[in-house]
Amino acid sequence: MSTDGLLAQRMARLKSSAIRELLKHSKMDGVISLAGGIPSEALFDFQGLNEATQRAITEQPSSAFQYGLTEGSPVLRERIVELCALRGIKTHAEDIVVTAGSQQALDLVMRATANPQDIFVVERPTYLAALQTLELAEAQVMSVGSDEYGMVVDELAALLETTRIKGVYLVPNFGNPSGVTLSEARRRQLLELAVRHGFLIIEDDPYGELRFTETRQTTIYQLAQEAGHADRVVYTSSFSKILAPGLRLGWAILPDWLLHKVAIIKQAADLHASSLSQAIVESYLGLGRLSAQIETIRHAYRQKAELLSSLMAQELGDVIEFNQPEGGMFLWARFRQPFDTTAWLQKTLEQGVVFVPGEFFFADHPDRSTLRLSFATATQEQMHEAVARLRRAL
Repeated sequence: MSTDGLLAQRMARLKSSAIRELLKHSKMDGVISLAGGIPSEALFDFQGLNEATQRAITEQPSSAFQYGLTEGSPVLRERIVELCALRGIKTHAEDIVVTAGSQQALDLVMRATANPQDIFVVERPTYLAALQTLELAEAQVMSVGSDEYGMVVDELAALLETTRIKGVYLVPNFGNPSGVTLSEARRRQLLELAVRHGFLIIEDDPYGELRFTETRQTTIYQLAQEAGHADRVVYTSSFSKILAPGLRLGWAILPDWLLHKVAIIKQAADLHASSLSQAIVESYLGLGRLSAQIETIRHAYRQKAELLSSLMAQELGDVIEFNQPEGGMFLWARFRQPFDTTAWLQKTLEQGVVFVPGEFFFADHPDRSTLRLSFATATQEQMHEAVARLRRAL
């Protein structure tokens, strides 16, 4: 019996994550992966997580194993308020929804705001999974360029002269995949445009704490608060990159007009984020170990980024150019001459190394000469060998 017509039409446009597919190759024997944005397990605070888990299941078992509030544990949301204050963000527990990673926060916000064919603008390149959430919401995606200072907001301003948009999505700190940070001048310009033209800014900040210098950029959300326009910004972040991704916990700070609608959608999706994960993170934050853990990660990633950059410049600098990462987990590179990195991936796989071709991070006008390398997971020895294999694959 035919199953034609049973799938929703929107599924015809939806594509599998290229990164998820590449991760299958990374599990093969002898393959070194520079592909996935996966935190290093060697840096997990297993001692602290074990203590937090034991406390969660012994001191508050009814909370850890029972249904909870859709918006999240009240105590955890208070802990997140304290965490946000360290980032310069003043918020309240009732402004926060705890989600199954910041990925779910993006999905909920897109579904709550996007009508079919509403226009959302992203950077070129941008986070692949954000494009997937926009496709599922049946939004129309347009893009503007980026450079070493982040999204080229002047291009957005020019677009707005002729086009009405619903929202702008961006990763302003050490973006995935570009690794660049939006300058403060452009943050202010973006906010001014949002107020003038009436669109929503979705500020996705999973990497902001992973900076390699002491310079902390002011969040767009904080700038909006100070200007009295916090209703124009959604701020999302995650515990995945600073604690452990397996907990699947993130959060969103939402304006009043949006929060209840997002909560309704979340009720339909999963009722609430995992009670056990929330109890563990709540206990972990109570231990006061997170600041030291973040410093450990920052130090290790800075060393790895410097090593990978040095090796790339030494072995491939004649054919590839890139910006030196100042935080995050990624090195974004481009061949100096036209080059198809997706086709090249087959050659590098034969040599036993995998990366992510850059074309998958573009909503339109893909630059096929680009690639994303992650320095988070590989050891120093693996990075030496991986870059040597990339050279041989040429």
